[in-house]
Amino acid sequence: MATSVLGRDPRCPVARSLEVLGEKWTILVVREALAGVTRFSDFQQRLGVAKDVLAARLSTLVEFDVLERRSYRAEGERERSEYLLTAAGRDLGVVLASLAQWGDTHRPTGFGPVVEHRERGTTEPLRVAFVTSSGREVALEDVESVSGPGATVTVPTRSPR
Repeated sequence: MATSVLGRDPRCPVARSLEVLGEKWTILVVREALAGVTRFSDFQQRLGVAKDVLAARLSTLVEFDVLERRSYRAEGERERSEYLLTAAGRDLGVVLASLAQWGDTHRPTGFGPVVEHRERGTTEPLRVAFVTSSGREVALEDVESVSGPGATVTVPTRSPR
């Protein structure tokens, strides 16, 4: 079994997220699912990932409710599985958009963005940002991270065996 990235404090939301999404290929599987890919063979063809690795990543994403596995049968073929995004999986769209925005800014190719996010209907360009509950955008330099209610909870530590 893989070593946990949580360390001694299971409250860290980044570490908890990485336990599901941090393996190589996982985020790219989610990217393809967000693009509408649902079938194993299509994931494998588009990503070029080894079948055993893909099977493991899909299994993890199903286990943690990012994808839902459903059976289907094409006429004249055996039953197979397809993988559909759950609400949790769809919520990763903003995470991938943020990663793409970071990559285009800090790891540019010189060719320009591969994907641009636009508002459906108006086609106005979008970007990921911090926004207040009233809808006002806040510049990154004006964002502060403070302790939330979970920070004051005492988490029991396990003693080494």
